[in-house]
Amino acid sequence: MKIAILTVGDELLAGETENTNASWLARQLAERGASVARILVVPDETDTIAAYVREWSAEFDAVAVTGGLGGTHDDVTMDAVAVAFDREVVVDPDALEAVTESARAFADSNPDIVDEYDLDIDLEAWAEMPDGARMLDNPAGLAPGCVLENVYVFPGVPDEMRATFAGVSCEFGGDAVSETVYTDAPEGALVTTLEELRDRFDVVVGSYPAPRGEPNRVKVTATDRGRVDEATAWLRERIQTVPASDANDR
Repeated sequence: MKIAILTVGDELLAGETENTNASWLARQLAERGASVARILVVPDETDTIAAYVREWSAEFDAVAVTGGLGGTHDDVTMDAVAVAFDREVVVDPDALEAVTESARAFADSNPDIVDEYDLDIDLEAWAEMPDGARMLDNPAGLAPGCVLENVYVFPGVPDEMRATFAGVSCEFGGDAVSETVYTDAPEGALVTTLEELRDRFDVVVGSYPAPRGEPNRVKVTATDRGRVDEATAWLRERIQTVPASDANDR
């Protein structure tokens, strides 16, 4: 399963907010055997979001979009996904019920805030999504996500994104298998060995230099556990390795 991750937000491009959603999602998907093929940050622009959603939906098995949900002026992601699939934006009944319940629970728990700021939330605006989409419950916040064909739309607030993803995590998977080998050998000394490793076993090899004083990482990936085990055993016979426990303690 090849997946593309599209993160939305002017604040990400300005460096005002760290893009933890992309790295967290990538780890979650990789742990489930999926392969993340693209990660991109785009601004809060309907046409830009729609263009990538349209292109990537056709190219990959799934697209995960985070950010830009809600009822404020810069929350355009739902509109953009609707444009990408030539759909109308409608008030989803299930989403409206969920938003109404979340708003009521917040008001009951925070009466002082509601009174002080005279909160008047346009619940229907928060419950809008592309016609025909499946609503994704957001148990940690107000803005629900949705699924339209193979595009999954999640909130941008990290806690809300993670809670919403949990409800559909079982829908992502694949047969990619990886193992990491740690070594104190400099990356330049590994070139010939890693090229032979890749060609001999037909595996994907990633070489990742670490900060001074920490071991470098070599990641071996394939779709067959036996091939990965055979390849890493071959590699360990040819380079000086560091046990994973020692590497993690440094």
